[in-house]
Amino acid sequence: MKLRSLLAMPGLRLEVVTGEDGLDRPIRWVVTTDLLDPGRYLRGRELVLTGLVWRTGPADSEAFVAALAGAGVSGLAAWDLALGAIPDDLVEACRRHRLPLFKVPEDVAFATVTEEVVRHLSSARAADLTALLDRHRRLVEGTGLDAVLDLVGHCHVLAPTGRVVAGPAPAGPAALAAAFLTAPRFPHHVPAQDVSLFPVSPADTPRVADWFVALEGDFADWPPERHTLAGELAAIVALERARLRADDRSSQDIVSAAVAGGALPEGFGSPVVAVAASAHGSLRPGELRTVLSEVVPAPRPVVGLLDGEAVALVPCAGQDVAAAVQDALGPLAPGLAGTRIAVGVSGAVGDGGTAAPPDLRGAVEEARHARRLAATRPSPVCVVRHDELATHVLLLASVPDDVRQMFRVRLLDPLHSYDRAHGAGLVRTLEAFLRNSGSWTRCAEELHLHVNSVRYRIQRIQELTGRDLSRMEDRVDFFLALLV
Repeated sequence: MKLRSLLAMPGLRLEVVTGEDGLDRPIRWVVTTDLLDPGRYLRGRELVLTGLVWRTGPADSEAFVAALAGAGVSGLAAWDLALGAIPDDLVEACRRHRLPLFKVPEDVAFATVTEEVVRHLSSARAADLTALLDRHRRLVEGTGLDAVLDLVGHCHVLAPTGRVVAGPAPAGPAALAAAFLTAPRFPHHVPAQDVSLFPVSPADTPRVADWFVALEGDFADWPPERHTLAGELAAIVALERARLRADDRSSQDIVSAAVAGGALPEGFGSPVVAVAASAHGSLRPGELRTVLSEVVPAPRPVVGLLDGEAVALVPCAGQDVAAAVQDALGPLAPGLAGTRIAVGVSGAVGDGGTAAPPDLRGAVEEARHARRLAATRPSPVCVVRHDELATHVLLLASVPDDVRQMFRVRLLDPLHSYDRAHGAGLVRTLEAFLRNSGSWTRCAEELHLHVNSVRYRIQRIQELTGRDLSRMEDRVDFFLALLV
């Protein structure tokens, strides 16, 4: 199928904006994206659909189109619903990179374009795959993934938290999710349930930000047709997931408006809790947003990105949002692969009525402060509630990392060096001494030492650091240094 064929599809009514000389390029697949740099997810010869959510200014158009051209896509189809037009800077960027650009009519859904292209691409495939894609036609008309899974039989689509996305609930969904997160490679057979697991997204997508398909049987025993069917099914699930994301473009606008002092849409529900999350490691912002969307306790969560953080607004209706997020994130830890996720949860606002804009903005800031506090802790997954902010730890969280580390090094490094050379246990003794409020007797009992041994060690600590542990100021300094 070539780009030129799109113009012959009366139901699409696509118009060529620029790139008429490239209409003979072949189309291998169709992809919907709202990422500024989607190049890593593209393999070449795709038709890319975008609603321009990624665009904040003219410079973004150049970055986006350069990524598409670098990945070797065949063409781009776009429409900005908010602007009501295709920006001139996007047209110019496509012209510079010789990338054909199509205008999608305002009343034509991206799902419709996807359906038509997939149907044409699949016309020559085997009969069972044609039937599967016919079910996909009904899927994009609104019947859901279950229509596709009914054809395959004994099939489930799950999130990495164990949530059943589509299909009947399998036996042990949490166990299947754990197997998906820790599988050495894919496909992966789970003998206990006798199912084979397939990821939905490209190979470089972190598993915690993906969905997966579970099919009955051991893939090693399948005929080639069954393997092809599994691959097609995973691709269809990926398309449905992309469609759901495209249909929920308003989430970012709602979060941005809340931070700017705007009100929530009518009927949003109250009271409202804000949740902020950051990732330290390989998890990208868009993937972090996906993870947060999965773990917050709301059927259709409102989640946006603010300066690399993911921020969710959750109608809490009396539920413990922080506990729910902690419970959902915990099972994901095996799939984080060195990435740490820090989450802050605000107090509820708008109890008994709609949250006022100042309260809403304050809740978001409170959640972001709690998130910074969570980021200071070493746990791979850490959730901090708003009520933890009224402690000395908040002060530490507000201090730049390099300042905190310099403070710790200057005060504690002499003790660490002495312990490494002599095995004296000075740092452990200091911790016990402070924990017991300077009581020689209780400290000695905890460490199973004679009181005179404790006195000797404290004297050595004071000599090495030049501090006096009988002074409250020096005790506080040591306490904070150990906390850092």
